[in-house]
Amino acid sequence: MSSLHTPVATPTDLRDERLATPQGIADSVRAGVRRVRGGDLGALPVVAGIVVIWTIFQLLNPTFLSSTNLVNLSFDMVPIGVIALGIVCVLLVGQIDLSVGSVSGLSGAVTAVVMVRFEQPMWLAVLAAVAAGCLIGWLYGQAFNRIGVPSFVVTLAGLLAFLGVQLLVLQGETAINLPYDSTLVKFAQLWFVPDWLAYALAVAAAAGYLAAGCVRARTRRRAGLSSSPLRLLLAKSLLLLAGLLFMVYYLCRTRGLAWMFVLFVGLVLVLHYVLTRTKYGRSVHAVGGNAEAARRAGIDVRGVYTSVFVICSGLAALGGILAASRLAAANQSAGGGDVNLNAIAAAVIGGTSLFGGRGSAFSALLGILVIQSISSGLTLLNLDSSYRFVITGVVLFIAVGLDAVARRSRQAHGRG
Repeated sequence: MSSLHTPVATPTDLRDERLATPQGIADSVRAGVRRVRGGDLGALPVVAGIVVIWTIFQLLNPTFLSSTNLVNLSFDMVPIGVIALGIVCVLLVGQIDLSVGSVSGLSGAVTAVVMVRFEQPMWLAVLAAVAAGCLIGWLYGQAFNRIGVPSFVVTLAGLLAFLGVQLLVLQGETAINLPYDSTLVKFAQLWFVPDWLAYALAVAAAAGYLAAGCVRARTRRRAGLSSSPLRLLLAKSLLLLAGLLFMVYYLCRTRGLAWMFVLFVGLVLVLHYVLTRTKYGRSVHAVGGNAEAARRAGIDVRGVYTSVFVICSGLAALGGILAASRLAAANQSAGGGDVNLNAIAAAVIGGTSLFGGRGSAFSALLGILVIQSISSGLTLLNLDSSYRFVITGVVLFIAVGLDAVARRSRQAHGRG
């Protein structure tokens, strides 16, 4: 998959920017309306979708939004959510990776074999599994850059090949159980953030959002670009703080905030920073916008392609480790089924464009929240899994349709 539309110089669409600083909140609201009319919908559709999905399932089953179910939801969404993070990176450059499920299953098998069969330390098992994933991504990059094999083909071959390697690693065993007293299993099943620390993390997150917004606004003003007024930024920070504090309070009514979910959110924040605040992130968006223009601008396009494949496979390996830890076992079916489809669907539903150049690390978080919410709601209603596939497919179709319409709107707006 390649993309030849107008290059995106930065992760933020600056077409409607003015050189004058907005005088107040009203100006910022009008600027936001102009961006939406121009096709920059951001996270608005997926957030609206989450509200609709949660409302429907809560009306059908009042236990859906219970603290217990939301804690389970926060656990279950992490493994595939981590894999979807890697998919976001690959889609940003207009490529695809169809083998993330097989890579995740292989990494779980490697972890179990190293820990149980070879009786090696946990850290060595995790390191070996993640290293294997990164090596796979590097091989994809070489095949794509040097031989010219399309990413669709090379990763489809990887899907089949590494499924076989997974079976070879397990050596015919149906499953290898991880020790229940191991750190990995405890982390994925039993470990929760202390209540006081959970509240502290919520406050720190809101404070970090405010600080980052202030730094960004000051940088933009110095460059002569428009920026959000301080009052609006403060209002958003207070709203975020209230939401996070309520979330922590509600989850702590039962078991609390899971460390595994905190890890996932931490990975999202790190990747978001890399993609939006670093030279590398700007290069990724530029290559996704127009690879030839990026090459002429002096960007190492081949290096960017290789790096995103490595990141994608590495995160797929980490997701496989977390999935095996969640089940306390690595088996022959791990990584199969709908893992591939759900990871790709999560990235797309969350707002990452299939055409390249547009997307965010938060796409993985929002997208997997949609998919896992559908799965959890249907499970509570005792409905067959066939409904989950149908509904997820419909949601995916709507997300891709909105992306295509928004893309045409942006092109028309740019010509106008």
